[in-house]
This record gives sequence, structure tokens and C-alpha cells, in this order.
Amino acid sequence: MASFSTPSEQLPVRVLGGPTAFFEYGGLRFLTDPTFDAPGDYPAPGRPTLAKTAPSAGSPADLGRIDVVLLSHDEHPDNLDRSGRALLSEVPLTLTTPGGAQRLGGTARGLADWEAVELDRPGGGTVTVTGVPAVHGPGTREEVEPIAGQVVGFVLTGDGLPTVYVSGDNASLDLVRQIAERFGPVDTAVLFAGAPRFPVLFGGALIVLDSAQAAEAAGILGARRVVPVHYNSWAHFTEGRDELVAAFTAAGLADRLDLG
Repeated sequence: MASFSTPSEQLPVRVLGGPTAFFEYGGLRFLTDPTFDAPGDYPAPGRPTLAKTAPSAGSPADLGRIDVVLLSHDEHPDNLDRSGRALLSEVPLTLTTPGGAQRLGGTARGLADWEAVELDRPGGGTVTVTGVPAVHGPGTREEVEPIAGQVVGFVLTGDGLPTVYVSGDNASLDLVRQIAERFGPVDTAVLFAGAPRFPVLFGGALIVLDSAQAAEAAGILGARRVVPVHYNSWAHFTEGRDELVAAFTAAGLADRLDLG
């Protein structure tokens, strides 16, 4: 069982917009789903056009050293844009889906469900990053992945360190329950939310958690703190900050929500 830190010991998480967040853990510096391009449209053949509506709150140069990118998936520009792809070549390790690692090459390594990798900490010891299941839409992975692609989440653990869960673009609370059974309670959950949906995909059903589901996930995980990402800066996100606050308040979990 995870040991919770006191509020003064909570690891700082810098949310940069969209799915991109930066934090230091065990002396290593992690970045999630890098998206640093300027606002604009991302048309793709056979897919809905994605529109970025706001700039990032920082640049890679602002962050300094990045040791590991935690990339939930490489196939959608709202999770990995042009500048994000360029950044990967400068980072010692990118952890992502098995298929994504094949497409990206370089320093990318794929993690299957429950597969773990140990990373050396600068001061000695290790951090363990475990790939955990995620599904980018309603239904089973067999139904969703041919349309929306494969996604992976991550759990970070280490001796004397809090447990951190990074959900990636996950829409399944059943998978959250599986993760909670293995790793809960967690100290910090970085939950991708925003209630994205498209009329042409899955009949307009959610492809990532909405605000109420994010609050439910927090309860399932026993999360001491939730840092939401993936709820602003893109036009297809249908719920934002106000909806998150309302949902966590309604669930009696407002004190766990950390919006920075």
C-alpha cells in the first residue's frame, strides 16, 4: 500500500496545456504527451480536423533537462504535435505503446500491459514505471483500437516515493479499477479528462473521461490528489475547468482537485 506524503511534500506538477505536464520524481524529470505548437488546425485524411485554440504555458527550453517522456500514444496531434516529435530526438527515453515505439524508433520503448521498466535515479536507487492499460473510446480495446489507436497509461513507484498514476487518453473506468487493485491508493493521479467526442466517432460517445468520470476515477483510485490535464487548449474538449470543479464538488472530492 502506498504511503501518502504530507501536503508540503507533494511533488510539484507543472501543467502546460492540453495533455502536457512536467514533474520531477525520484530525481528524474518527466514530461507527458508533449504538445508545444502554436494554435492552429490539424487536418488528417479520413479523420476529424483537430483545432488547437491556445498556446502552451511554456516551451521545452523553459523546462530544462527532460529525462523521460511518458507518451500515451503517438498517432494524434493533440497528444504529440510537430514540436513534440522534434523534442523526442533530444530526450534519452520515451515510453509509449509497443506500436508507437516501432513507428517512432530512436529512444522510444514500448510498454505492454503491466510491463515495468526500472530507471536509475541520479542519487542511487531506481524508479519503476509500469505500463497500464487504457482504451481511447467506448467498448473493448478490440473494438476501439482499430479506430482510435492503442494507448498506454503509466504508474510510477519507488522506495520512499509516492505512487503516481498518469492515465493517458483512457475512457474506461473498468480499467481504472484494475489499476487501483494493483497500485491503489495513489498519491497523485494525473487524469486526462475534457470529455472529448466527435459525432463521426463511436456515435459521439466519449473517447476520454468526462469530469464526472474523472471524479469517480479519483474515488476508485483512492487518490490523495488529482491533477487534471487534457481539458483545455483544443476545440474538441467539451468540458473544462468549471465542469471539473462542479463534478469534484458534487462527489465530495473538491479538496483533492489540484488545478494549479
